[in-house]
Amino acid sequence: MLAGCAASGPPADAPVARRAMALLPADALLLGEQHDASEHQTIERETVEALVARGRLAALAIEMAEEGASTAHLGATATDDQVQTALDWNEKAWSWSAYGPVVMAAVRAGVPVLGANLPRARMKDAMADVSLDAQLGAEALKAQQEAVREGHCRLLPESQIGPMTRIQIARDRAMAQTLLKARVPGKTVLLVSGAGHSAKALGVPQHLPSDLAVKTVQLQAGAASDPQRAPGAFDAVWQTPALPEKDYCATLRAQIRPPG
Repeated sequence: MLAGCAASGPPADAPVARRAMALLPADALLLGEQHDASEHQTIERETVEALVARGRLAALAIEMAEEGASTAHLGATATDDQVQTALDWNEKAWSWSAYGPVVMAAVRAGVPVLGANLPRARMKDAMADVSLDAQLGAEALKAQQEAVREGHCRLLPESQIGPMTRIQIARDRAMAQTLLKARVPGKTVLLVSGAGHSAKALGVPQHLPSDLAVKTVQLQAGAASDPQRAPGAFDAVWQTPALPEKDYCATLRAQIRPPG
């Protein structure tokens, strides 16, 4: 019974399916999540199922695997282990229990899952690549640098802001290239990533050609608190219940400035 439900997808009037379909047609649909909000991964899986049920999903691209990794050579009956191997899955960085259902919903439908993130082996070169500074306009670059400061709780030395911003830009470019390569006329490539990568003025959309129809969604847990998430930063905001308060900076502070 569960397999039958997955194959047919959610009903057309299901909330996620209805909201997703309202954004189409689009060559690429970008879902920007908060990584620790489990409801966001549920929405992503339901979006995959909704697109599959209507024959609209060209590919699922994910931040959680590196560019070049793909399940395209696997069949719909591939096991979780086979899929993780194909994607060179890093369990320490991304919990399979959280993202496996999203990935496997596409695999079971015969839709390729593509790694989209910048490979770690290329990050050092990206940090030193000053040409990346010119990939955004002056105001957008300044805003991206400020986002890097805030994202690291203003704990990074100023000398690291430029290099770390270049990594962010390089990651967005890698994701954009993955979307372009997976483009199929009349269908939609779905990107699952953190919300910062999906923001129209700073993220992946900045590195896509104007003839690619792109729609972006922020999955937002609770009320907005990030000044970068200004009105118009996304085509839609899908709000979910707030998470328990957590001091993310305390953890980062302990990593960067350990006692003693």
